[in-house]
Amino acid sequence: MPVINFIVWLVVGGVIGWIASMIMRTDAQQGVVLNIVVGIIGAALGGWLISPLVGVPSINQDAFSVGALLVSLVGAVILLAVVNLLRRGSVR
Repeated sequence: MPVINFIVWLVVGGVIGWIASMIMRTDAQQGVVLNIVVGIIGAALGGWLISPLVGVPSINQDAFSVGALLVSLVGAVILLAVVNLLRRGSVR
């Protein structure tokens, strides 16, 4: 993977993690690094769970489209919901 793809992957993962944290109202609890981690792991989760159902790849599969961003965002929101459920006992 070229360096520029890696940088774009980190930036897009960070933005997706940030948007997901705003949707789930956990933005005040996590910083930039955690947003990147949530975005990338959420994209992997979305690619594993959602992509086969809708036929759209995630950003982790070298696809950069609106559908890929939405699949990755939904995966990140699911990830934060599961983390909130385990941590607090409620999805929030």
